[in-house]
Amino acid sequence: MAKIIVVTSGKGGVGKTTTSASFAVGLANRGYKTVVIDFDIGLRNLDLIMGCERRVVYDFVNVIRGEANLNQALIRDKHVKELYVLPASQTRDKDALTVEGVGQVLEELSKTFDYIVCDSPAGIERGAQLAMYFADSAIVVTNPEVSSVRDSDRMLGLLASKTKRAEEGKGPISEHLLLTRYSPKRVATGDMLSIADVNEILSIPLLGIIPESQAVLRASNSGVPVILDQKSDAGLAYSDAIGRFLGEQIPHRFVEGKQSWFKRLLNFREKEAV
Repeated sequence: MAKIIVVTSGKGGVGKTTTSASFAVGLANRGYKTVVIDFDIGLRNLDLIMGCERRVVYDFVNVIRGEANLNQALIRDKHVKELYVLPASQTRDKDALTVEGVGQVLEELSKTFDYIVCDSPAGIERGAQLAMYFADSAIVVTNPEVSSVRDSDRMLGLLASKTKRAEEGKGPISEHLLLTRYSPKRVATGDMLSIADVNEILSIPLLGIIPESQAVLRASNSGVPVILDQKSDAGLAYSDAIGRFLGEQIPHRFVEGKQSWFKRLLNFREKEAV
């Protein structure tokens, strides 16, 4: 039986789709057969990040409505062997998704996949609620700013009350915090919340810290998930997050800013003087 992961947030533009793509790639690279589903009906950005937009023929809504089967709609990733993409529809209304339809698709996927990653739209709209409804685990993506963290706190309330697990009285969804676009320099100047500030507000386990990086934009524009760029700090940070999700003990990187060569020299001389 597949484990269902929802990647969610209260605010748009925090990096959910980038995270969904990188997380799916990371799991597949570890040998787990993985599918990532775009729940953002009407917009459909996941296929662009995954670099498969030209291969979309059928989509998630087509499958739910019986206009195509899963084999017709699933797109095999061109970078990773064990990874598939189920794109969203650009032309349908968000009401095209139903609890019954989504449940049937997830049940069928669970027969052959190890992990199902659900890329949720932002906020509390129908697509977001359906993306989290069947989840076993949630990755809550937030930027280190007050409005983003506040909205993520609201999503935690929904994860605790508006899911199938909550309705059936089962154990709670496993919640993980992913902090994106983090800049130690901006934290030091007071322009950004610190890790401790965010932890104090949300109080869920910290899965990863993704640094502010141009590599994310370059990867998105080229249709290659940033986790595949292992020369970048963002790519390495996502790989670390995958390891932690799978139970590995990995220390957090990119928490402190890089010192200038002049400051390092001063520190070195101070140590010598002592």
